[in-house]
Amino acid sequence: MTETSPADPQPIEPTGWLSLPDVAERLEVSISKVHQMIRDRELLAVRRDGTRVVPAELVANRTVRKHLPGILTLLHDAGYDDEATLRWLYLPDDTLPGTPAAALGGDRAREVKRRAQATGF
Repeated sequence: MTETSPADPQPIEPTGWLSLPDVAERLEVSISKVHQMIRDRELLAVRRDGTRVVPAELVANRTVRKHLPGILTLLHDAGYDDEATLRWLYLPDDTLPGTPAAALGGDRAREVKRRAQATGF
């Protein structure tokens, strides 16, 4: 990954964070299943203040955003670690409604997935 310069856009902070037990409760699965989802790149978790947390908007009601697992796999295959993936998802993009993460909840989700595919080339 490349260093950012002061002129580069800065990522927007997620609207909120969910602890892994909160994710398990929201998805109505066991905490073990949440850990498996993270290992399988179905869900993104990063460390904040020593605790693994998930951006709240990536979990919609009782499901993970539809295209998120595919996007996480594509970015991982392109060499992105979890922090770089989080940054990619939360960088402002004028051609989307705010950020790629925000677009996952709307009709631009396939476009976000296409852009994630393009990062590997």
